[in-house]
Amino acid sequence: MGRVRTTVLVGAAALGLAGALPGAVRAATVPPQPVPAYQGAQGAQRIQGGPGSADAPLVAAGRAYADTLAPGERYYRLNLDDASSVYFSAVVQPPRGAKVGYGDGLEVEIMTKEGERCPDDRGRAGFGYDPVPLGAVAVRRLEEDAECQGAGVYFAKVVRTAAKDSDQAAWPVELLLRREPGLAAGSAPTTAPSVWPSASPTLPGSEPEARSGGTGFNDARALGSGVWRDDLRPGQTRFYRVPLDWGQQLGLGAELADARMTKSYGSAPGGLTVALYSPYRGLIEDKGIAYGGKQAGLTLPRTAPVAYENRFSDTAGVRGVRVAGWYYVAVTLGGKVAEFTQDASPVPLTLRMDVTGAPAKAPAYRESLTAAGFGVGADDRAAAEDGLTAPEAAQAAEGRSVMRVVAGAGFGAGTVLLLVLGGWYLLARRGRRA
Repeated sequence: MGRVRTTVLVGAAALGLAGALPGAVRAATVPPQPVPAYQGAQGAQRIQGGPGSADAPLVAAGRAYADTLAPGERYYRLNLDDASSVYFSAVVQPPRGAKVGYGDGLEVEIMTKEGERCPDDRGRAGFGYDPVPLGAVAVRRLEEDAECQGAGVYFAKVVRTAAKDSDQAAWPVELLLRREPGLAAGSAPTTAPSVWPSASPTLPGSEPEARSGGTGFNDARALGSGVWRDDLRPGQTRFYRVPLDWGQQLGLGAELADARMTKSYGSAPGGLTVALYSPYRGLIEDKGIAYGGKQAGLTLPRTAPVAYENRFSDTAGVRGVRVAGWYYVAVTLGGKVAEFTQDASPVPLTLRMDVTGAPAKAPAYRESLTAAGFGVGADDRAAAEDGLTAPEAAQAAEGRSVMRVVAGAGFGAGTVLLLVLGGWYLLARRGRRA
């Protein structure tokens, strides 16, 4: 009995000694946690794209779909009306470490059932040095006397291109069909604005506030004007979202601080990349610079003011800023940075954002733009102020709805009201701390 007790005591002492080891020693034996994978849309319906139009599954507007995509093409069927513009987006999600090249990418287009491609609709996105989540969108633009305007069956074709020495495995892909209502008769502009303020942005220099980005479009962290602080590990992409109303512009800059070096010198082409996406997940602008473990940064051009008529512009960057709503920012730290820095020690990231311009009057849509998933409302501005993701913002909105119901029931439900208010307050604080 005594021996058993002695053994237990010795074992416990050994465990206690191990627990008392310096943090640096323990860290050396514990590998860093994997970078979180892309978080898909909640409730996405699983489908399998057809190798040809005859086997194409139906994709309905307003619902997310999940599929897998190997190099090659897949077809999906769309039932479109003749009273709205539509956006069909595909977001491919390669695994970390997958081999990609500059010739690899994603193409999306919409075609008629007769096989004619809709004009000026094709979307393409290409990889750089890293296998990052990549979005491309095809557009059927509502336009008088143009092709592809009738109601009926259309097909979306999604093509993944990959070189022979690139990763050939099937990757997850998220599909989303968005519908933008048409404008009231006689109110639709037909030409792009000729002049807009395009000066380089003057970005804020206030103290940064911590905001942790999401893994993709679905859990992107909401931001507004200000200076925001986050961390990035090599090969990681963080997503953020910014509400831009009609007439507003976005100025954006990103900076990386010094990293913890494992070599005296290193350089990663495209070590810092920033991409700006539209509310329908179309790429508006992207820019990359080399990073060698020392302070570095870049600034994107200030966007054009959000305007309906931007869709008629010949400039892709202006054409993408065509509707009010959530605009997405994706920031990537290149995987090659791991060759000369400590992977377990994230690199500090600073984002500087400046939303300028007072919200302008919205165009005269025939239907609710908010119901279609576009536009900017009070709940969106509140989410940006509190730094909430879309799921957190939905919970907060539900809490406000319950609060209104309880308040309407009279003061006898005061206890419940306090509980709801307390939960809403804690949710907002959690968003600010993230």
